[in-house]
Formats: sequence, C-alpha cells, structure tokens
Amino acid sequence: MPDMPLTSKLPSPLPHHKHRTLRVTAAVLLGHGSVIWLASTGLLGTVAPGGDTEQTIMASVVMEMPVPPNPVTQSVLPKAPPQARTPTPPQVTPALIPTPVAVPVTTPATNSTTAPALPASAPAATATATGNPRPAPPTATAAVVLPSSDADYLNNPTPTYPSMSRRMGEQGTVLVRAFINTEGRAEKAEIRTSSGYSRLDDAALATVQRWRYVPGKRAGVAEAMWFNVPIRFLLD
Repeated sequence: MPDMPLTSKLPSPLPHHKHRTLRVTAAVLLGHGSVIWLASTGLLGTVAPGGDTEQTIMASVVMEMPVPPNPVTQSVLPKAPPQARTPTPPQVTPALIPTPVAVPVTTPATNSTTAPALPASAPAATATATGNPRPAPPTATAAVVLPSSDADYLNNPTPTYPSMSRRMGEQGTVLVRAFINTEGRAEKAEIRTSSGYSRLDDAALATVQRWRYVPGKRAGVAEAMWFNVPIRFLLD
C-alpha cells in the first residue's frame, strides 16, 4: 500500500477571538509533533494484511475553555475616619430661688355686739362685812439707823495697846464685824480686815466684845444687826 500523505483536517480558527485561535493552533502543532515522534519510534505502526505498514496519525485537538472575563474592580474610596464627638457639657438648670410674697394678714371680724364695759380700776381698799377698810401697805421705805459706840453715856474704855507691840513698833488698823443685839451687846464678833499683827488683832477683837452699843433701829424700832467697828493702834 503506497504511503499516504499525512493529512489533517484542522478546524479553522475561531474568528471571533484572536487569542483563542492562537492557543488552539499551538495545541494542534503540539499534537502533530507528538504523533510524528511516536511514528518515528514505531510505537504507532500497525501491520496490514499485505505486509505493508500503515501509519495512522492521531490528531488531538485541545479546546481551551473560555476564560471568564476579569472582574471589574471597583475602586473603593477609603472611608473618612469618624470624627471624635466633642462631649457637650451638661446643661445646668439654675435653682429657682423662691421669691418672698407678702401675704396679707386677715384679722377676724369682730362681733358687732360689744361686751359690757368693766370698771376702770378696782377700789384700793374694799370694805369688809363689818364695814372696816383694809390698811394700805406702806409706800415709803422705813429708815434704818445703824448701831453706834460713840455715845458718851456708854463709857467705853480705850482699847488696850499690847506692850509687846509697843516694844516691837507694831501699829495698824483692825476692822471688826460685830452682831449687835437689841440690848446693845456684841453677841458675835470676827476680824474682817487684819492689821497684819496677830497681837493687835486679838486686842481689837476683845475690845469690841467688851464695849456697849446703841442698838440699831428700823422705823424707830430697835433691831439686831451687823455693824463694822474700826480699831486703830498708833504709837505716839
């Protein structure tokens, strides 16, 4: 059997896409090259009944899957950073100060009928059943006359000057407080102001207790009362 020329029927390139045609053509050429290499190595040789070797060429057509179109990337504008909110100060409501309001004072209406008039003043002295008026209280303060030791008829002796005090040069004034009864006697006596020397104080206290006095009087009536008696001790 005469050798048959290697013929291949290739599909015409697709006119609608240029890149796809180029890729299909490259694939066809690669397939032909593979068949030629297999034929040269004898891997594809088949023996016919007449003893001739028949060469079979297998053409492979690689169809490329359509490439999906590139996704349109939309430009995303960066979001502006959120602005920090400035805290608004809390609103302070001023406290309402109560305004003083003058409230009129209402006085209760007086009854038209008046009470019977009372007497202006009560009499100072009300007569008793027997007809004797009460005595009015005294209005003037009763005069007070203090006791006295200066009367000549009392014959009070001069105070005794202690001899030791004369030698020591002691002198001074002693104030004795005495309680004079209605008979003109000193029932109690005490040193009110000292002379600074005990001998002079004791001599003055003994003199006051020995003396006689004119009793004090209140409203002309003798009354026991306290009386201050000064005793002086002076060196000549």
